[in-house]
Amino acid sequence: MLDIKLIREDSKTVRENLEKRQNPELIKRLDYVIKFDKAWRDVFQELNSSRKRKNEINLEIAKMKKEGQDIRDQIRETQQLPKKIKELEEKEIELRENVRKKLLGLPNLLHGTVPFGKDEKDNIEIRRWGKIPKFDFKPKNHQEILESLELIDSERAAKISGMGFFFEIDELALLDLALQRFTIDFLRKRGFALVIPPYMMRREPYEGVTDLEDFENVMYKIEGEDLYLIATSEHPMAAMFMDEVIEKDYLPIKLCGLSPCFRKEIGSHGKYTKGLFRMHQFHKVEQFIFCHPDDSWIMHEELQKNTEDIFKELGLAYRVVNVCTGDIGVIASKKYDTDIWMADGEFREVGSNSNCTDFQARRLNIKFKEKEGQPAAGFVHTLNNTGIATSRVMIAIIEQNQQKDGSVVIPKVLRSYMDGIEKLGKK
Repeated sequence: MLDIKLIREDSKTVRENLEKRQNPELIKRLDYVIKFDKAWRDVFQELNSSRKRKNEINLEIAKMKKEGQDIRDQIRETQQLPKKIKELEEKEIELRENVRKKLLGLPNLLHGTVPFGKDEKDNIEIRRWGKIPKFDFKPKNHQEILESLELIDSERAAKISGMGFFFEIDELALLDLALQRFTIDFLRKRGFALVIPPYMMRREPYEGVTDLEDFENVMYKIEGEDLYLIATSEHPMAAMFMDEVIEKDYLPIKLCGLSPCFRKEIGSHGKYTKGLFRMHQFHKVEQFIFCHPDDSWIMHEELQKNTEDIFKELGLAYRVVNVCTGDIGVIASKKYDTDIWMADGEFREVGSNSNCTDFQARRLNIKFKEKEGQPAAGFVHTLNNTGIATSRVMIAIIEQNQQKDGSVVIPKVLRSYMDGIEKLGKK
């Protein structure tokens, strides 16, 4: 959530930043916030004046009585003031809630290094790593390979759950688990604490984590309960310290979240949906950091290095892009996507690294203080980055490491997690 003080004091800068997103609705929301915040402040001032008058008039009546003056006008005023105050209190609450709701609909302010653009085609490639495989045979996609090796079953999964689900069988399930364990071990060595979060969240904290009006389209709600299945462990980790003040000496807090992720994936028409790439359920290891505002841009680069080092260890060709203003989403001030090479020659996104600055923390009311016993000094900054989304990385391993005989070479760093298996192959 944006700082209302910033909007009051420098609405021009906020407007110019929002205009980069090329969404006229956001400017309408900003104008609404400005208009109704002014109305709220006027009502709030009148309410305080009326409360003050209520306290003053009793003293005034006592003094006038003592002096033998006529107090009929003052008595009438004391009879009218409670009703006026009640009406003003109701109006103040209504206006304050209207402003809050519209503030929740405004995105984060973009960092100056975010490239201007309309959609993902305008994202700017920063670098590439790894050798693109060259095959002396016609490469297959991962679904063809996995079906031929009988390591995946989509038909039986569809029979019991519908489309977008799979049974991962035997060595493929081991590969999924190996990627999780390898990434967890890697991140723990770099100072991240492992967290297995709740897999469901209530609406109130979810509204603090993300723009629920937009995200609700891809989330599963528990019928009859104020609970949603999480779309990523980022979300419960972000809300972990909701309404708390963290002492500066405890920052940064680095977390490594492990969870299944549940997504409807509504609106994926026109996107790449083959096989394991876009599923309703998958596993992910997530990096998350709470830090002091002065440190968040250093942490952003650290998170990116972690992801790239993981892919280097796996030996997978990838690229990094700086996500443009039209593709970045609501929460991030700046975002890098890591895209991995697939056998059709395309790079596709397997991870996103976002510096959310104080945007999430302000919505969730997560602050820091300089020392014990002192008041809060400000809001922490939050950052998140995919450690590994196993389904998409399995695609890359299978398609980049496929062999002419239909087998798949397992990256060396994963073999110790798979009982020494070196290849996925026919039994």
